Amino acid sequence: MLTTLADAQNLLFDLIARYSSRVDYLMIRLEESEGTDILLRGDKVETLSEGISSGGHIRACYKGGWGLSSFNQLSTIKERIEEAVAAARMVGDEETLLASIDPVQAVCTLPLTGKDPRQVTLSQKKALCDRYTELLKAEDYRITTTSVRYSDSSQRIILATSEGTLINQSWVDMEMRFAATARNGETVQTGRETTGSRKAYEDLMNLDEQVKSASQRAVAALSLPTVKGNTYTVVIDPILTGLFVHEAFGHLSEADMAYENPDLLEVMTIGRQFGPEELQIFDGAAPEGHRGSYFYDDEGTPATTTQLIKDGILVGRLHSRETAGKLEESPTGNARCLNYHYNPIVRMTNTWIERGKTPVADLFTGIKEGVYARNWLGGMTNGEMFTFSAGEAWMIRNGEIAEPVKDVTLSGNVFQTLADIEAIGDDFYWDESGGCGKGGQNGLPVGCGGPSLRIRDVVVGGDI
Repeated sequence: MLTTLADAQNLLFDLIARYSSRVDYLMIRLEESEGTDILLRGDKVETLSEGISSGGHIRACYKGGWGLSSFNQLSTIKERIEEAVAAARMVGDEETLLASIDPVQAVCTLPLTGKDPRQVTLSQKKALCDRYTELLKAEDYRITTTSVRYSDSSQRIILATSEGTLINQSWVDMEMRFAATARNGETVQTGRETTGSRKAYEDLMNLDEQVKSASQRAVAALSLPTVKGNTYTVVIDPILTGLFVHEAFGHLSEADMAYENPDLLEVMTIGRQFGPEELQIFDGAAPEGHRGSYFYDDEGTPATTTQLIKDGILVGRLHSRETAGKLEESPTGNARCLNYHYNPIVRMTNTWIERGKTPVADLFTGIKEGVYARNWLGGMTNGEMFTFSAGEAWMIRNGEIAEPVKDVTLSGNVFQTLADIEAIGDDFYWDESGGCGKGGQNGLPVGCGGPSLRIRDVVVGGDI
């Protein structure tokens, strides 16, 4: 593609100067990426690949209408610009509203703290997956199915705009996923673990205990009683808190969801009380070292930290330049795309609930009968409604953690659930296992975190 920033500047700014008079806004993004993908199901290798790709896309805006054209051959860039410009002029019939940002020229790389996965051979990565497979299988004879997934990717982006921005940004991302299924007659249970890093390959090398725990939970659940379905006071651990704040609340904070849906925009009114005064919720790519961290988003807006809820009150939302312009708010640096095949859309980065003041042990005090849920197996959201499956759970009886139970699902309305938070723990954990999906762009790296929470009146599914 292009080897230096000077090469990019000379080519891209020349092209932009040639075509920008025909549109209100023009952006050219060039991308180089390489990565590894390994998937083992039991002893069978389903995927074992290394890949390199390069390409780019053109985004043009004219009278509020957008044109996108992507390419794999730099030699076709002029034709692709013509396509994007023509598409924008064909559909534009309103006003281009983009919140202003300062043009910037920068070269930035997210720093690694350890080994770059590109320095590790494919055979070494495969051997790591083999070792984790053996750990999953060796835990118990009732483990019937295992899967281990390894992936890494490195991306280098060069972004130039008609406003004078020129950014050269690069990063490396890694992820591993583990699953074990245990069977006893007709009873089948599954345990899962996921982890990721943007810091060092070593972060994936010493996961023995985490991997074993997936099998241990699957086996243990075979003989556990199913929770009795009811409405309970629930204590959830930081991993479930992170899942909840991302899936149930975070997506509703993405401003494209709001300005395209007047009913949701009315619900998500700035200044509305959603939770207790202790509740603080943030999203931002500015905190370093997490999987949703970067210096600039895919429109060239600097990374920020945005407070979404302050003292229980909605005070912010996440924006691209267009959503910020249309809602007359400030851009937050949340326009992201998975790769050059896609438009940037409003996406979360690292989303978290701030730690509270209640000692974790005190979260259980006074609960006559409740549920303590940890980790997660899966979940789904539909607007403001959510359902999550806990990875493991126990009953709470008279303020104490009691017998373990299985098949615990937590359901509710996100706004009511926020209002029903009774206490916020003084612990905190960052979960770097997130791969977010939206608009067909699945697996975008994100981080999420939070403390343990105590929530009243949660609908818990199970046996009736």
